[in-house]
Amino acid sequence: MSKKRIEEFEQRLAKHHDELRWLYMELYNNGSMFYELMEILRNFYVDRKDSLKSIDREKEKDPNWYRKNDLLGMMLYINNFGGNMQGVKEKLDYLSKSNVNYIHLMPFLDTVPGRSDGGYAVKDFRKVQPDLGTMEDLEELTESCHDRGIQVCMDFVMNHTSEDHEWAVRARNGEGEYMSRYFFYDSYDIPAEFEKTVPQVFPTTAPGNFTWLPECGHHVMTTFYPYQWDLNYGNPRVFNEMMANYLFLANKGIDIIRIDAVPYIWKELGTPCRNLKQVHTIVRMMRMIGEIVCPSVILLGEVVMEPSKVVPYFGTVEKPECHMLYNVTTMATTWHTLATKDTTLLKEQLDTVFALPNQYVFLNYLRCHDDIGWGLDYDSLKRFGIEERPHKAYLNDYFRGFRGLSDSRGELYNEDPVTGDARLCGTTASLCGLEGALESGDQAAIDLAIETITMLHAYMFMQSGIPVLYSGDEIGQLNDNEYKKDWKKVEDSRYLHRGEMDWKKAALADKKGTVENRVFTALSQLEEIRSSEDAFSCDADAWTLNTGNSSVLGIGRYLRGELLAGLFNFGNDPVTVSCLGTMGKFENMLTGKAVAAAEITIPARSFFWLKKI
Repeated sequence: MSKKRIEEFEQRLAKHHDELRWLYMELYNNGSMFYELMEILRNFYVDRKDSLKSIDREKEKDPNWYRKNDLLGMMLYINNFGGNMQGVKEKLDYLSKSNVNYIHLMPFLDTVPGRSDGGYAVKDFRKVQPDLGTMEDLEELTESCHDRGIQVCMDFVMNHTSEDHEWAVRARNGEGEYMSRYFFYDSYDIPAEFEKTVPQVFPTTAPGNFTWLPECGHHVMTTFYPYQWDLNYGNPRVFNEMMANYLFLANKGIDIIRIDAVPYIWKELGTPCRNLKQVHTIVRMMRMIGEIVCPSVILLGEVVMEPSKVVPYFGTVEKPECHMLYNVTTMATTWHTLATKDTTLLKEQLDTVFALPNQYVFLNYLRCHDDIGWGLDYDSLKRFGIEERPHKAYLNDYFRGFRGLSDSRGELYNEDPVTGDARLCGTTASLCGLEGALESGDQAAIDLAIETITMLHAYMFMQSGIPVLYSGDEIGQLNDNEYKKDWKKVEDSRYLHRGEMDWKKAALADKKGTVENRVFTALSQLEEIRSSEDAFSCDADAWTLNTGNSSVLGIGRYLRGELLAGLFNFGNDPVTVSCLGTMGKFENMLTGKAVAAAEITIPARSFFWLKKI
């Protein structure tokens, strides 16, 4: 290691050292453990490949690289998409063809089958699931992605480990050093006090926040599932070791670290154990550690709350935390809007998002690997006479195609017969009615479903932030009902939308006139327009338009003299709006033709992208 390179590390460390030490000592008051952390940082910097250090330097010159209009993500399961990591590498041409330059690899670290929670119960943070490949395969994949300008994202599960992790095994055997890395209690007295203030995540399928271990005579905290043991971040050893795991993965070429379940990572008796101030201290330290060792790596926080409440996880301009956060609430409200054909609630939520400072970057999506939970703003909906329980029942009926409400083909997940609550599963295409339309052979219904899929993506692309597709959505992939024949999957309806990529259908993306071609071509056009217009970047100002019709959502975007407008009709009938009538002349961005803005008629489930000329 040359003197120049060590100087680079020392300069980065000097920038953050005092604040990092102050926060660490405030949390742990342990100077020797802080010194150990500094050695961990130095060692991982020394071990970092020159190719990754070159990427670090390039992105340091352009720290806002992830805020631009040319970033398009895709979430995918390695086994479903390519079989294994080598298979994904062989499909990079397809990703580039799909305009994707950011892939989120769903959990791939070592787990125990049957006790993995979809990969979120990690047995070994430095080992890949054997059927997916090896750490060497991961490095080869990230290198190939970097050669193509593709960023790689992965999940970093900080809150807990699998009960099969080495620490947990040794803790179960009674080793005090490892028991202290979790929350172990030999009587139920303290767990009982926790239960008074800590909400349950899965009250039906995994009730309570503790699990009794008869073999060692202790209760252990398990916020999510009994096989996921919560880590004790009050122990500096846990923090140091987990930061070493974080840097180990960053050094394998990961560009974006998705911190799973961020709000849960600090536990304190007498509190809800959610969103405590120490969480922000930990995330702030993690941000600085990355900027010292691997400044090209960015943090994506998984915080499942409405946008106005997740804002603290961005930190401040002077002391930033996460680079990006998920926009979960807007996703759920989007599907509510499709079912109700009323954009009022969606407009209110977007107004909140658009009013936030531009430096806050949200990650937007229509569908993901998980279910849709109807965590809507029911206080607002009550103003219109909409009550929570019957409305959730309506939404679930609508998206299952019950009572002739729609052609949707969703299924329920985690249904609670007592409260009547349930979540929803299904692919974008099947929820938009494509599956039902194809079943009936009704060409008009097929056309409407494709138009709906396109409109929803056009709307998502015009939101503030980074759009992310779910693998298969780019070709209108339908639900996979084969999971019902697999005893390991049949109890989890989320596998409905976690099917294998249908490469025969993907090949039809090039065959004109096919459903796959129509969806792929429509989304490609939108993606290419978005990447060519600066006003789609995160630096643009955005706001909602008053369209005069509750079925139509209007969004404006402005940057450096360029004005864009989007009009999205969530209704089943054509609507004419005149909200742009006083703004001058516009061009239809999809056709290049001039549009008379005084009156614009938007077909059912369709949209306009317009640019002021």
